[in-house]
Amino acid sequence: MAETNLEPVIEIENLTVSYESEENSYEALKNINLTINRGEFICIVGSSGCGKSTLLSVLEGLQNASAGSVKINGKEIHGTGVERAVVFQNYSLFPWMSALQNVAFAVYETNKKRGNKISKKKASEIALTFLRKVDLNGFENKLPGELSGGMQQRVAIARAMACDPEILLMDEPFGALDAKIRENLQNLLLKMWREDEKKKTVVFVTHDLNEAELLADRIVFMIPKHIYAVIDDTLPRPRSYPSIQESAEYKELYQKLVKYFYNETSELIDSEGANL
Repeated sequence: MAETNLEPVIEIENLTVSYESEENSYEALKNINLTINRGEFICIVGSSGCGKSTLLSVLEGLQNASAGSVKINGKEIHGTGVERAVVFQNYSLFPWMSALQNVAFAVYETNKKRGNKISKKKASEIALTFLRKVDLNGFENKLPGELSGGMQQRVAIARAMACDPEILLMDEPFGALDAKIRENLQNLLLKMWREDEKKKTVVFVTHDLNEAELLADRIVFMIPKHIYAVIDDTLPRPRSYPSIQESAEYKELYQKLVKYFYNETSELIDSEGANL
């Protein structure tokens, strides 16, 4: 687990999310309980359709709970908030704005919502600093359509970090990228997280077990509707490929996660006691 004072920042209690229509109803999440401490890097893994993105959507404030509660710093959330920033798989950049303008606009608007007075010039200076941190020197004035997918995701990460959120929510942000670019961005994200003075709390959804092991302090493994297990990832930091993959600890954790993935059956649940 990360070096934190174990101060809870996100508290999820008995969270249930249901979708209802005239014809039928469907539970996406049922009785989810999870506490995330300040400065932790949490990865949520599980098969497609198990509820990972629904859970993240609730944390974003885009999806309401049907029952239970989600609190941030002791206050129940209602809608989005400036203490949270989101990085999606599809980048979500304004196509008519340059990389610099995309980041500067977010910085300006976030500070405005916080009640902070900031000039557009200052917002641009902050944006430029973070674009340089993600190695986009010389690409500041390019439109998203002129950038590769990896570069666009760098802009999205710079935008999120430049807004200085307390909590960073990431929904499979590297899922559409090739292996080498993905590895580069994983290392970049870890570096920015590690060097951040305030050490942001990160909730990162992924289906990639290697990615989860590389990034996480704790791995939350989900089966449909439920959290099946919460596993400490105690691999020493700083981490990088391929060195961590050679360790016995890495291989043991990987095999445990693989077992969860391919044995989501009543037999596994009965024998290992999933808390359903």
